[in-house]
Amino acid sequence: MPADAAPSPAPGGVATFSRPRIEAEALADGRLLLRSSEVLAEHPVSVVHSFRAHSAAHPDRLLVAERAGESWERLSWGEMRRLVDRLAQGLLDRGLADRPVLVLSGNSRLHLAVTLAAMTVGTPVVPTSVAYSLQSADHAELTAMAELVEPGLVVAEDASFARAVAAVAGDRLVLSRDDGVPGSVTPEEFGVEPTDEVDRRCAALHREDVAKILFTSGSTGAPKGVLTTHGMLAANQQQMLQAWPFLAAEPPVLLDWLPWSHTFGGNFCLGLVLAHGGELWIDDGRPVPALIGRTVRNLADVHPTVYLNVPAGFAALLPHLARDEAAARGFFDRLRIGFFAAAALPQQLWDRIEQLAAAHGAQMQMTTAWGLTETSPAATAAHFAITRSDVLGVPLCGLELALVPVGEKTEVRVRGVNVTPGYHRRPELTEAAFDEHGFFRTGDAVVLADPDDVAAGLLFRGRIAEDFKLATGTFVSVGTLRPALLSASQGLLIDAVICGQDGDCVTAMVWLHPDAAGRVDADGVPEESLRADLAATMQRLAAEGGGSSQCVERLLVLTEPAQLDAGEITDKGYVNQAAVRDRRAGLAALLTADPPPVRVVLRSSSQRSTR
Repeated sequence: MPADAAPSPAPGGVATFSRPRIEAEALADGRLLLRSSEVLAEHPVSVVHSFRAHSAAHPDRLLVAERAGESWERLSWGEMRRLVDRLAQGLLDRGLADRPVLVLSGNSRLHLAVTLAAMTVGTPVVPTSVAYSLQSADHAELTAMAELVEPGLVVAEDASFARAVAAVAGDRLVLSRDDGVPGSVTPEEFGVEPTDEVDRRCAALHREDVAKILFTSGSTGAPKGVLTTHGMLAANQQQMLQAWPFLAAEPPVLLDWLPWSHTFGGNFCLGLVLAHGGELWIDDGRPVPALIGRTVRNLADVHPTVYLNVPAGFAALLPHLARDEAAARGFFDRLRIGFFAAAALPQQLWDRIEQLAAAHGAQMQMTTAWGLTETSPAATAAHFAITRSDVLGVPLCGLELALVPVGEKTEVRVRGVNVTPGYHRRPELTEAAFDEHGFFRTGDAVVLADPDDVAAGLLFRGRIAEDFKLATGTFVSVGTLRPALLSASQGLLIDAVICGQDGDCVTAMVWLHPDAAGRVDADGVPEESLRADLAATMQRLAAEGGGSSQCVERLLVLTEPAQLDAGEITDKGYVNQAAVRDRRAGLAALLTADPPPVRVVLRSSSQRSTR
C-alpha cells in the first residue's frame, strides 16, 4: 500500500487499520532492515493489569461463555475477577506461587481462571496441547515437559485426563472440576478469600517476569519451552492496537476454538479480549466434518466482530456459509475482520471468502499477520487492504526485521520488545536461536511484495528448512507450492506433502477432503473419476506457470491421517513436511518408481501406471 494511502473505511467512524509507516535501511553486508517509524505507545506491564482494570471498569460485562449442552455458561468480568483472586490466594497459601502451573486440559472457564490467577502472583503457566494428554499412547512428550518445568500444580478439567494426570502428577497437587480425577481438589476447595498479598504480588510484576512457558517444535525438532514474558504479551497487544485502532472503541467479540496451548489462540486471541475488554465465546466446534456444525450453530448466537482461524478452519466453515443463508448473514452481520494465520491460506479459498462477503454486503476486511511462538506471536501485520493471501504485512512498531540472504533465499529475522529471551533450561538452544546482531533466526523465507515500496509488505516464501533441490539444481519452495496445489484442487485436497528432493520432478503425497474419502480403495488406489480429478488439479497448477519447481507431476493419496506421536502434525494442524516424508519413505518412493504403481496419479495422460 502506498505510504500516502488513506486507512480503510470502517463502520462506526473508527478506522479498521492504521496507515503503515515503514522505514528501510540497506546495510553493507547485504542485510535489509525494516522498521515502523511509529513509536510504541505506553502500555501496561502485563495483560493481567489490563484484566484487573477492565474488571473494575465494567464488572457486569460478559467476559467468557462456554457451551453446556444447548445453553451457555457465562462469567462476567467481575465474576471472573473474584474467582481469579481466590485461586491466586490459594496458590499463595499452599506455597505454589513460585512454581509453574501445568495445564493439561483445553480452553475453559477454569483454564482461564487458573491462567489469570497464576499470572497475577507471578507464577508461570504451562498450557499443554490436549492432544498430548488424550491422543498420545505413551504420554512421553507430556512427561518430558513436566520433568523440564517441575510444576507445583497440575490442572485437569475432568476424568478424561485421568491417564495423563497419572503420568505426570506424582505427588503434585491436582486441580479439577471433576472428582473422578483421583486425588484432586476442586476450585472451590482450592480458592480462599484473597488478602492484600494478591494485590501486592500483582503490583510487583515486571515486564521481564515469565508469564508462560509455551512448548513448540515449530515445523521441525522436539518440543522446547519458549519463555514468554509479561512484557512480551502486553507489548504485542499494544502493537496490535496501534495497527487496529478500532479495538479502543469497539471491544472485540470472539467465537474461538484455537487452543490456548498454542501462541495463536492463547496469546493472540485470548490477549485481544483481555487487553481490550472484549467477550470470548469458547467454540466447542472444530474444523473437522464431525464438529464444524457446532461452530455454525454457535455463530447463530455470537455474531463475532473479529473472527480468527487457521486456513483449515475457513475451509471447513465456508461450504456451510455458502449453502446456509441465515448462517452467512449471522457470520457477516457485524464482522470487522476475518483473520487467518499459522499456515498459508490457498488463494482460491481467499477469493471464495471475499466473494461470499461481498454477496452479503459485508464490510469485513480479510487480513493476516505473521509471527512465531517466540514473538508472542505477531511480528508483522497486514494493516492495509490486500488481495492476495501470501502477504504477511509490515513490521509492527517496537521491533525490527532483518532480511538476510541465506543461500538462494532471504530469511526474515526479528529483534524487539515482543521477542522471547530464550528457551526454558536450554541455554544451547537459546544461543543458537539468535544471530550476532541479536536478531532471532525465524527460518522463514520472504521477499518484498514491491521492491520499490517497503510499505507494501512481505510475501511468504516458506520454511527454508523445508525447501529442497531437484536433480537439475532447481530449488523447490514448499511453502509456495503447497498452498498453490491446494488452491488448484478446488477443495478436493485438504493438505499435501511436497516430495521430489534430488529427483527429476516435483511429486506430492496428499490427503483428500473427507467427502472424497470413499473414492479410494483400501489399498489407496483412486477410482477412475478421482484419478481424472487429481490429474486435472495438476494440470490447473501447471497452467499457472512457474516452471518445473512449481508443477507437480505425480500424486499419491494418503489414507492414514498424520500422526501426532510420530511428530507428523502439531496441535494447530500444521503438517511437518520432513517428518511425513521420513516416516512414509516407502510411499514416497512409489512416486519415483518406473513404471509407477497404479495408486500413483500422473499429470500427463500419455504416461501409464501399472500394478
